[in-house]
Amino acid sequence: MKPIEAANGLSFRVGFSGHSGHLRVEPLYTEERDNPIKSLPDFILPPAFPRETPESIKEHIKEKYLLPRLDEDAFSPEKAGRQWDFDWFDRVKIPLEPSLPRTVMVPVWELPFRRCKEGSIETKWEPNSLEVDVSELIVGGQASSSFPRPANGGAKDFVRGSINNRPFRPGGLDDQTVERILPDGASNGEWVREVLIGGPAQTIPPGFKQGLDIGDLMGHPCSWNVYKDQSSLNKTSAEKLTELSVQFDDLFKKAWEEDVPEPEKDEGHSTESDSVQSEAEASQVDAPDSLENGSSALDEILSFDAGRLDENNDESGQQQKEAWAISGGSEWIADHFYDLVPDRAIEFPFELDKFQKEAIYYLEKGESVFVAAHTSAGKTVVAEYAFALASKHCTRAVYTAPIKTISNQKYRDFCGKYDVGLLTGDVSLRPEASCLIMTTEILRSMLYRGADIIRDIEWVIFDEVHYVNDAERGVVWEEVIIMLPRHINIILLSATVPNTIEFADWIGRTKQKKIRVTGTTKRPVPLEHCLFYSGELYKICEGETFIPQGIKAAKDAYKKKNSSTVGVGTGSHTGSSVVHDGTRGQKREIFNRSKQNKHSGAQNLGNYSGTGWGNKSNGSGHNSWGSRRTTWLMLIDKLSKKSLLPVVIFGFSKYQCDKSADSISGTDLTSSSEKSEIHVFCDRAFSRLKGSDRHLPQVVRVQNLLCRGIGVHHAGLLPIVKEVVEMLFCRGVIKVLFSTETFAMGVNAPARTVVFDTLRKFDGKEFRQVLPGEYTQMAGRAGRRGLDKIGTVIVMCRDEIPEERDLKHVMTGTPTKLESQFRLTYIMILHLLRVEELKVEDMLKRSFAEFHAQKKLPEQQQLLMRKLAQPKKTIECIKGEPAIEEYYEMHAEAEEHNEQISKAVMQSPVAQQFLTPGRVVVVKSQSAQDHLLGVVVKAPSANNKQYIVLVLKPDVPSITQTPSSSTNLHDKKTADFQGYVLLPKAKRGLDEDYRISAGPRKGSGIINIKLPHRGAAAGVSFEVRETDITEMLCICNSKIKVDQVGLLEYGSDSAFSNTVQQLLKSKSNGKKYPPALDPLKDLKLRDMDLVETYYKWTHLLQKMSENKCHECIKLEEHIKLAREIKKHKEEVNALEFQLSNEALQQMPEFQGRIDVLREIGCIDEDLVVQIKGRVACEMNSGEELICTECLFENQLDDLEPEEAVALMSAFVFQQKNTSEPSLTSKLSQAKQRLHDTAIRLGKLQADFKIPITPEEYAQENLKFGLVEVVYEWAKGTPFADICELTDVPEGLIVRTIVRLDETCREFKNAAAIMGNSSLHKKMESASNAIKRDIVFAASLYITGV
Repeated sequence: MKPIEAANGLSFRVGFSGHSGHLRVEPLYTEERDNPIKSLPDFILPPAFPRETPESIKEHIKEKYLLPRLDEDAFSPEKAGRQWDFDWFDRVKIPLEPSLPRTVMVPVWELPFRRCKEGSIETKWEPNSLEVDVSELIVGGQASSSFPRPANGGAKDFVRGSINNRPFRPGGLDDQTVERILPDGASNGEWVREVLIGGPAQTIPPGFKQGLDIGDLMGHPCSWNVYKDQSSLNKTSAEKLTELSVQFDDLFKKAWEEDVPEPEKDEGHSTESDSVQSEAEASQVDAPDSLENGSSALDEILSFDAGRLDENNDESGQQQKEAWAISGGSEWIADHFYDLVPDRAIEFPFELDKFQKEAIYYLEKGESVFVAAHTSAGKTVVAEYAFALASKHCTRAVYTAPIKTISNQKYRDFCGKYDVGLLTGDVSLRPEASCLIMTTEILRSMLYRGADIIRDIEWVIFDEVHYVNDAERGVVWEEVIIMLPRHINIILLSATVPNTIEFADWIGRTKQKKIRVTGTTKRPVPLEHCLFYSGELYKICEGETFIPQGIKAAKDAYKKKNSSTVGVGTGSHTGSSVVHDGTRGQKREIFNRSKQNKHSGAQNLGNYSGTGWGNKSNGSGHNSWGSRRTTWLMLIDKLSKKSLLPVVIFGFSKYQCDKSADSISGTDLTSSSEKSEIHVFCDRAFSRLKGSDRHLPQVVRVQNLLCRGIGVHHAGLLPIVKEVVEMLFCRGVIKVLFSTETFAMGVNAPARTVVFDTLRKFDGKEFRQVLPGEYTQMAGRAGRRGLDKIGTVIVMCRDEIPEERDLKHVMTGTPTKLESQFRLTYIMILHLLRVEELKVEDMLKRSFAEFHAQKKLPEQQQLLMRKLAQPKKTIECIKGEPAIEEYYEMHAEAEEHNEQISKAVMQSPVAQQFLTPGRVVVVKSQSAQDHLLGVVVKAPSANNKQYIVLVLKPDVPSITQTPSSSTNLHDKKTADFQGYVLLPKAKRGLDEDYRISAGPRKGSGIINIKLPHRGAAAGVSFEVRETDITEMLCICNSKIKVDQVGLLEYGSDSAFSNTVQQLLKSKSNGKKYPPALDPLKDLKLRDMDLVETYYKWTHLLQKMSENKCHECIKLEEHIKLAREIKKHKEEVNALEFQLSNEALQQMPEFQGRIDVLREIGCIDEDLVVQIKGRVACEMNSGEELICTECLFENQLDDLEPEEAVALMSAFVFQQKNTSEPSLTSKLSQAKQRLHDTAIRLGKLQADFKIPITPEEYAQENLKFGLVEVVYEWAKGTPFADICELTDVPEGLIVRTIVRLDETCREFKNAAAIMGNSSLHKKMESASNAIKRDIVFAASLYITGV
């Protein structure tokens, strides 16, 4: 800064000091004070003021008022040399976050084999960069919002996101849903027309007083020549559509040019021009006369699918449908893999399989991949390569898993190789890492809350994708896939499913990107399947080949054993009684299970045939367990002798696993060195627990089992105990592991052998057989890659051998298809309503459930355009103004009423009294325009429940047909005669002549003709057939005489001819049918609704008779035409409905949920999310409506932190059947208050047509089984003591309290939104009260042992 002259002649200067931005005033000392010239300041004003000019005045104002100036008081000469603590940046309030850049530089990855090479020497590859508009990466960048989403939020919201952030635009979202809202004049081309006719150009932007001065524009003629090259006829429809359209920008550019040069005509390229004659035709160009295959430009445009362009056309030039899921090509890629991918991100120490090479090749190309393979086939290699690519590209990769155990185990596996972080509901480790492992729910929350870390993600890996079939959590996978931004590539890892291509095609269409499908059906270790019965193994399946001889041998052994048992024992010990007693024992066991059993619930206790476990209170139960113990010992001894250990034994209940393990606790399968290893490992693992927690009954019991080489694994175990079992099993020291099916999905720990205790399971609703997909998942754990040549799968058989078809279905059947479990939730609706550009309808359209319907939309749209393009049919009335539309409406309504009356009349008892032989009736035909006139020949009887009716057929016989032709009574030569000819007596069949002349006329009631019987008489075809009363249209008032005996018993020609002639005579006044019986007078119709319909019908007939069209000679022709017009209109309306949002399956439920949210105040009338809705968006662990109402009704205000967190356990606890907790009066009142709120919300939803029962809604979302337990835990009671308060297993107690901590965080965030500081402090205190001891012990996978 320049020096300043002070009043006393002392010069000083003002400047910044250091890095803090402080201002400093310091004096200036001159070297020679004697010389007055040198003592002058560096800057001296001129001696005289210059003359004032406008420029000098402007400069003076600028200096005085527009430029910053120091405070004269603070920087006076008296304060020279003084230093102040002055924070310059805080004073000017500079925003800490950087401003949003308009563009960013994105590196462009190029495949190694496509990089430029100079000669034979490979040069170092330098990546290129591409400038990308930031608005393309975020929601709202191209939307109408005035405030685009900030590029960076706070540090705490970087990973998890914030409710204040807007989510990123989902990939594949139509541009129309997020386009800018432009003025009409800018989008419809009016500004172009104004410019072209010489009008002023729009040069002033909105909000500006003046714009650019571009001078006067010259008028231009309103006609242009559009040239089209003939060579372009071979191009695709998209190119044709582009060239056949006239853009306004092109016209505007032409208007600036004075002369338009004619294009040069090259040889072999003929051109033709079309002239646009008026402004209204500015965007229309006539198509060329000659197009391939004789198609017109209109057909080309109508058949063009603007959403997709096919890369390949077939030989005929017809455009094929584009497939988003692409499979195949693995052979060629595998053969040339090392040439295609020379610069690999990571080298594996083993040879890759074909599907792994194919997947890695496509990952290098930056494409999405779907890998479907059996368990242990090596799918994780693909995920690992994605991690390596992310590290190489300096981006991020996210690995999602359905189960927390998988996330923890993958963190341990990848921790030493990559920069890995872990994000689960209760753990957040190194969120800044480049490779993140998280549960799918966490990723969904990040997407909805617009976490900034999403910008850096290149890959998202979905493991165990077949979990999308889960009824409760399957919707999460669909939501995440739909919400992922377009810059993220997807890797899907799944077990083998039959509809892999279909699922990948849905993802491709949703995200508008190709999905490469690869995988293998080959198992790395082939399997053999056996039955274990009576101490022997019977092989029944090897690979995919079923062996019936094994089944036969097992059944022979079963019969032999049972026959010997029946011969020696008494009747009380027969095989059948064992089965029945076992079944009764099973029922008693399920019903009588008490608090002594820590694993209660509706669990499967039987084996395949339903054999029960018995009841411990009687002798039969003891004997049952004794026999089961013997069976287990026989099996383990057999497996040990055959070197088939270790083994995983799958049961389908926690109780079953514990009892089975305890029954063989005396068996010892470990050596002394293994015992030492197990003992040291358990001591180190459990050393992190407090003294009392180390001696928990479960910990001691499992530790004793482990020392003998026996393990147990199910959801009822404590998390640390489960991890100890898993790690020891992976080390190979556990020889026998009793587990539920979660071990097959949650832990990557293969065994030598897998055993199924039963093939039936309880799925929460009913007992059913194990599905092929479930069996394959569990059986896939058999066989350790690199250790075993073959894996063994054994099915236990005790009291019965399963049927061959059941075993074949389970072992070799088709796995369960991937099916959509998509459902609407309130939190999903509220999150989407927060962002104007994202609609709930878009989410519904893109769900897997709507995939097939949405896939047909382009075809339906084309069909609609064709129907709309059809010329409209008009009715020319000869009587002036046409009234046929009105007449046809009355005619159609009258037909509807008549059909309703006839249906009711025909079913009435009175009508059946009229349906006697000889009654003329009208029978329905397939053609609704020409029903059949008939007569009742025979009424129903005991032997025949239907009427036998003779009806006249509308077709005229072209050849001679005799009544008995169908019964082969005549020679086939009669077919040579044309027309109807009465044959002479000599030509008639002898049998018929004999029957007619000599047969008795009384009749025996026997029907000798074959029905249906067809023939012709009096020039009319007829048919005798059986007819139900529902097929009769009406009963006529005419009755004729019929010869029942001659018609049915003898098939007499004369009888048929006489009957047909009488029927023809019954028609009156040239009408088609005789008049019908009056429903009121004749048939005594008494139903009030039908009587009202009858009067409407007669009134319509009266109005129709008064209409001028009634007597028109062209009435039938016009009615037919009107019917076609209405049918066309209905088809168009149906197509428009299918193309609209109203056709979505869940649209009615969506409307009902919107009404519920509006009613309780989460949104207003304009669907704007209110503060109550923002609070509901924070509720992820519990039912959002109940949690929100609980907060806004202040139900937690009068509770202490311990009581509040105990009540909140009802939101996250999941087990249905538990012992009744003992609560304090205060907690009981709070419980009842919360239950009443749930009932009220359930009734409200039921009122808005949501399929919910209030009582079931309250029971499903509020389970108070652990309120007492959590209350005591929050007060500091030891874990061993709280376990005595309930029959809930220890593992579920820990899981509930851990999830409860997450609920406390959500309630705390909600309190901050509401401004409720007391609730915020209460939730913080409650969270601190429950976070202690064994419940929150760190995972062994994370901390190590």
